[in-house]
Amino acid sequence: MVQAAVRSANSVDQSGETAWVGRSIERVEDAALLSGQGRFIDDLGVQPGTLHAAILRSPHAHADILSIDVEAASRLPGVAAVLTGRDVKSVTTSLVVGVKAPVECWPIAMDRVRYVGEPVAVIVATDRARAEDAAELINVEYRPRGAVVDPLDAIAPDAPVLHDGFPGNLASDRAFRYGDPEKAFADAPHRFSIDIRYPRNSCTPIETYGVVASHDAGEDAYDVLANFQGPFSIHTVIARALKVPGNRLRLRTPPESGGSFGVKQGVFPYIVLIAAAARVTGRPVKWIEDRLEHLTASVSATNRATTLAAAVAADGKILALDWDQVEDCGAHLRAPEPATLYRMHGNLTGAYDIGHVRIRNRVVVTNKTPTGLNRGFGGPQVYFALERLVQRIAIGLGLDPLDVIKRNLIDAGAFPYRTATGALLDSGNYREAVARAVEQGKLAELKARRDEARAQGRLYGIGFTAVVEPSVSNMGYITTVLTAAERRKAGPKNGAQATATVGLDPVGSVTVHVASVPQGQGHRTVLSQVVADVFGLQPKDIRVNTEIDTAKDAWSIASGNYASRFAAAVAGTAKLAAERVAGRLARIAASQLNVEAADIVFAKGFVASRHNPENRIAFSRVAALSHWSPGSLPDDAGQTIRETVFWTPPELTPPDEDDRINSSLCHGFIFDFCGVEIDPTTLETRIDRYVTMHDCGTILHPGMVNGQIRGGFAQALGAALYEEYAYAEDGSFLTGTLADYLLPTTTEVPEPEIIHMETPSPFTPLGAKGVGEGNCMSTPVCLANAVADALGVADVTLPLVPARLAELVRGAEPPPPAGGMAAAPARESDRRLRGEGQASVKGAPEQVWAMLLDPATLQSVIPGCQRVDKVTDTHFRADVTLGIGPVTGRYRADVELFDLDPPRAVTLRGGATGALGFGSAEGRITLTPDGDGGTKLTYSYDAAIGGKVASIGGRLLDGATRVIIGQFFTALARKAGGGGATSGGGFSLFALLAKVASLFGGRR
Repeated sequence: MVQAAVRSANSVDQSGETAWVGRSIERVEDAALLSGQGRFIDDLGVQPGTLHAAILRSPHAHADILSIDVEAASRLPGVAAVLTGRDVKSVTTSLVVGVKAPVECWPIAMDRVRYVGEPVAVIVATDRARAEDAAELINVEYRPRGAVVDPLDAIAPDAPVLHDGFPGNLASDRAFRYGDPEKAFADAPHRFSIDIRYPRNSCTPIETYGVVASHDAGEDAYDVLANFQGPFSIHTVIARALKVPGNRLRLRTPPESGGSFGVKQGVFPYIVLIAAAARVTGRPVKWIEDRLEHLTASVSATNRATTLAAAVAADGKILALDWDQVEDCGAHLRAPEPATLYRMHGNLTGAYDIGHVRIRNRVVVTNKTPTGLNRGFGGPQVYFALERLVQRIAIGLGLDPLDVIKRNLIDAGAFPYRTATGALLDSGNYREAVARAVEQGKLAELKARRDEARAQGRLYGIGFTAVVEPSVSNMGYITTVLTAAERRKAGPKNGAQATATVGLDPVGSVTVHVASVPQGQGHRTVLSQVVADVFGLQPKDIRVNTEIDTAKDAWSIASGNYASRFAAAVAGTAKLAAERVAGRLARIAASQLNVEAADIVFAKGFVASRHNPENRIAFSRVAALSHWSPGSLPDDAGQTIRETVFWTPPELTPPDEDDRINSSLCHGFIFDFCGVEIDPTTLETRIDRYVTMHDCGTILHPGMVNGQIRGGFAQALGAALYEEYAYAEDGSFLTGTLADYLLPTTTEVPEPEIIHMETPSPFTPLGAKGVGEGNCMSTPVCLANAVADALGVADVTLPLVPARLAELVRGAEPPPPAGGMAAAPARESDRRLRGEGQASVKGAPEQVWAMLLDPATLQSVIPGCQRVDKVTDTHFRADVTLGIGPVTGRYRADVELFDLDPPRAVTLRGGATGALGFGSAEGRITLTPDGDGGTKLTYSYDAAIGGKVASIGGRLLDGATRVIIGQFFTALARKAGGGGATSGGGFSLFALLAKVASLFGGRR
């Protein structure tokens, strides 16, 4: 009878009123967000006495730390503590490393730094400004090591080694074989291969990381508020690192989070770091990451080098695949990496029926930021290689790319379909989805536009892609990195447990709590719809709480908001919890209405007899009965105060003995096509039309589903056309501001045409599948295929910036014409600065020479100089504060003079390090009489810089350096009573200085 009552609970009423699920109702969340009332982590109050932290970061990609002098910083008024690696190590232990290896991974550098931006010290003070001031007083002495940033270079025999426990920088090397790929390749009439370098990029949410941590010394327990998104398996990692049991780590999340797209999983090392600071100081500590820190040192997606080969029949049928993937996880292999590589392991055949697969997966470390969750999480890297190869096959065989896609799609009658590598694709009709997209998206019209454009000599192309979008990750997929024997020893890991609690209060109101952390997806709205349908109420009657408090709430290590698991797993679990409560309420109401429980229906705020609607009782009265009169409940009804459901699907099993793994529970389908035109002069890509077909199972809220698709499309557009984390050969980070790391705005993002088809999943309570990540997987390669079609080229590399396309179309830029001053060849990754100029001084060369060797004079004329110390007659040390771009930092410079030819010439060589990074330079100064009692100074310099200054200066670095050097000689001339300085190029340094200042609104 209870089961019958549960089934009846799905009815809203008997009058044909439609269910709330499937309707685009107004979002509950929007009222607060649009009125500025959102409660983000930096909006929440803190305890009295809370301290604030700033982090001193490494300017080097790879260097030994010889010494750290924190004395001056510690003496600064308001500074409570300065923590270095030794201090953090005394109260924590190493973070978990993603593979079994004798390697440690700390949230702060110990004896060596391995990437630009790695924390070196944490300064805790009464306010953030004081902490940042103190950071500039810390003197760190480094001994640079060789750096490696390319994953293939990292595994070369002579590459610098980052960790002794990763010989040859190789963290993992596994080979897999499914079916008989060798025979398939031997028998196939055709073999096609493609080499892909997928670039590194990242999510850029409006809100950066935030942590507020406190330590209770009496109980040795931590209370942490952080905008961490999950998975909450990391709770165990954090507790272990803090050396406390899990029940002594209370981890809470704020009510709102300003976006994440996966990246806020990476806040967990900072949780450990700030919690350690709270323990050392004995007071709560707050840290809010700034934008420069986030770009340089949060986490990014992995970059990957892939060689993919296919055995192909004459008609374009793909018979086998051979994957060789080299994954770059950056300087440290932090949990859950190498998950990015293995999340798609079961889906390496995409949407295609391919029975034979061979795989080699290598995971390497490089001197770059450690990687973590990013939207699409492994999908963009896989599908860029697979779908580019499909287009290559079509061109090679003289076939239409769309025909090759359709020929290889899995048949509709094959679902649930088991892929060669183990994924269980739950449902779909891929060919029907393609047919609908072709018709509704008007592909024939788009082809006609392409033909017309090409007839006019314009560069126009069409791209296609078909991908499977996995969602609800199986926790066991990451163990595929282990051998079967290693897995047996470690014990099974699998499942995707979701939790939801439905409670009824004494006045019959309904509250829902889920262990998920929304970052703008509208969880509260959708959950109110789902539960309102079960109880026959309106969504406004349901109050939803999505904050997590691990000390009080029901949660699991799989909890969190990642892998598009909300609609399929979390909302479905809330439905199950509500149905259990509804079943008990039906039994209670049946006893009061004198009917069978199977006759009960929930509708319009009442619990009524299905056959006699007038025989009813208010829902609130039945719902409150467990509070007011538990003794009057039927014996078999049970309590209805609160019901918590833990749900995990049986389809998510551990990897089997043959390494087959169902990596995810649900598998949506996406088919995209687009038309693009390339400007023949600028080589800029313009999207003419973009059509995206989605089958994400049951659609719970159409408006928000389309919002997720648009958001994923915009983010993917950035990955395809604009975004790349760029590093110099020495590991310097080159894209540390939004002037260099370009993001698309609404101006650049066209409106995609969205088409839907629904094939409900048989594996989820609501039939829903994930939809939040798909376009991040499909759009980059769809655009790349279109650009390749437009230009008629075989290979394209992301991002599709005009300069890169220009090389494809026009070849490398020719050298400058003979006769002018030759400039040294420049590379995109270079941060070398060269220049020359001259100044006129009224004094004689002997007078100017004396000034150049006088510390007091140098201090007065060096821009930003605080102090100059004369070590010897030809060796000086100086403290200098300079502003480059949007930040100001303190440098400690060490300069020696040699090749002295007094009073005619001298060479200066030196280096500097500080908050803005590091640099080294050499310059020659010559002094010649001007024939009028004065001196003409001529100078030239060659400098190299790295660290933050390389990442933030961008295109203005050379100009800023010229300004600073020009300021020096202008001040020197003024000191000697002379004129001004001019550069070799003949332009005014004062004018350039004014221009730089206007760009940044003045130095701050």
